[in-house]
Amino acid sequence: MKDRNLLYAIICLSFLAYHLVRSEHLGLKMNPVDLNFTATDGSQVDLAALRGKVVLIDFWATWCPACMQEAPDVVSTYNKLHGQGFEVVGISLDVDRNALDSVTSEKGMVWPQYFDGKGWSNDIAAKYGIHSIPTMWLLDKTGKLADTNARADLEGNVKALLAR
Repeated sequence: MKDRNLLYAIICLSFLAYHLVRSEHLGLKMNPVDLNFTATDGSQVDLAALRGKVVLIDFWATWCPACMQEAPDVVSTYNKLHGQGFEVVGISLDVDRNALDSVTSEKGMVWPQYFDGKGWSNDIAAKYGIHSIPTMWLLDKTGKLADTNARADLEGNVKALLAR
């Protein structure tokens, strides 16, 4: 009986450890997200420099209808809450730089954008396992991942993180 209980405990612990290790975003929830790049406007973006602010990382593209549908909400939330410590960083999965520049200008998306022209092979999207867009991540003031599905009630979620 003792051997069977010990075996059962080992199996359960192994199963739990496997799922903790395999959790796609576990490390991002425990440690600040490490991201830095040169934006399309030439500015340097380093998330470490944005600690103390709530940051939305928006993985998107101009050719994505759902992304374009979400854009007004992101712009509105940014305009309302930027002065309170809310930042947005765009990661564009576009292949056409002219389309990116045109849409960001037209929509008022004034925050920094990462663009490498690789589409679905975008270096940052690949690094973080992004397989669908729009994907919106909210980082808390410490730079840790607070929400991997920030599309639902973006403004409310940002306000809650700003209040912490």
